[in-house]
Amino acid sequence: MKKWQVLISESARKDFYSLGNEMQKRIKKAFDALAENPFRPRSGADILKLKGSFNPILYRIRVGDYRMIYSIFEDSVKITRILHRSKAYEWLGN
Repeated sequence: MKKWQVLISESARKDFYSLGNEMQKRIKKAFDALAENPFRPRSGADILKLKGSFNPILYRIRVGDYRMIYSIFEDSVKITRILHRSKAYEWLGN
């Protein structure tokens, strides 16, 4: 099975380290899941292709009250942001 490389932007890295330990553990599990298959929805972590995003196409995965925004390239997944849901949709402009 193909393994995807997960890349984390500097913004997402800052977002990650601002979270509590328990949420960091959950986010790390989501990183592992994205490395396996960034398209496959999972129980409690639905994946959604974001409307209006074109270059690159953006996706979001739900991890509790947090949303990880990411894009997919040839063999890598780039995490752009990790935001609380109240801020994620503001950031996306919805």
